[in-house]
Amino acid sequence: MSCSLDGYVADASGDFDWGAPDDAVHAFINDRVRDARTFVVGRHMYDAMRVWDTWELGQSAASDEFAEIWRGIDKVVCSDGLVAEGAVVDAPRTTLEPRLTPDRLAQIVAGTDGVVEVSGPTTAATALRAGLVDELTVRVVPHVAGGGLGLLPEGWQADLTRAECVPLGDGSVFLRYTRA
Repeated sequence: MSCSLDGYVADASGDFDWGAPDDAVHAFINDRVRDARTFVVGRHMYDAMRVWDTWELGQSAASDEFAEIWRGIDKVVCSDGLVAEGAVVDAPRTTLEPRLTPDRLAQIVAGTDGVVEVSGPTTAATALRAGLVDELTVRVVPHVAGGGLGLLPEGWQADLTRAECVPLGDGSVFLRYTRA
């Protein structure tokens, strides 16, 4: 997940193009998600990531690699709205269910042989508030959004320990925190 220096994943108009990685940063991200076996996402993250299910290979090595990684990962889309609309997710290895609950996340983790990533601030808020997140990773980009959708849920508090800080070539910084 990328966020602006002031802590937003999308600005007030919903734009997040300022967080798009260059090829070198994308290769770094690929190395970080390679071990993931399941991604749990909300509706907006699902909509943003759908491009990787139909990515036309040959555009860049890093993008092609990410598309292959993404296609090999199970995805759980949690959205009351999509369920209520009777929507069908047509992406491979993807299931749709209502809003993420702590009990459901525990079931997903127990049923997955490997790393489970919860991505998207609204969906991740449930896991964060329930204390079910072992690591928090974020790429902070040198952009000030000035408002919008925040990375972390309002009112959430936690003591964290920095486990990793990697400056990246595009001026962004990758941070990994664990619970203190």
